[in-house]
Amino acid sequence: MRISTKGRYGLTIMIELAKRHGDGPTSLRVIAGAHDLSEHYLEQLIAPLRNAGFVRSIRGAYGGYVLGHEPEEITAGDIIRVLEGPITLVEGIEEEEPAKRELWIRISEAIKGVLENTTLDDLANHTAADESDAYMYYI
Repeated sequence: MRISTKGRYGLTIMIELAKRHGDGPTSLRVIAGAHDLSEHYLEQLIAPLRNAGFVRSIRGAYGGYVLGHEPEEITAGDIIRVLEGPITLVEGIEEEEPAKRELWIRISEAIKGVLENTTLDDLANHTAADESDAYMYYI
């Protein structure tokens, strides 16, 4: 499975909107500037997110975009599916031998599980402390 720039930058937009949730609309120019991305490219990505109801546009001089739902209601999987299509690891696994087919299914389910159980709220509130705890091993 490969996530393209569409998925990665789409997640960037959505995380930034989640961080600013409740503070009013945020323009794509602000998000593009903060992450050194092309505003024009972000404009192309926002349309499918808006069509899916994940963002709403606010018109006017101080307009921009806001989340269409609460950050804890939108998952990384929702965003990736809208921008990248179905989440599949390997195509044509029916023709694989049973052991390999089972492996691909288990990996695919693990990836889907992570994407479905990670919300925008989780991503927007991620801290360095979260990361260090995730990799703490005791022997």
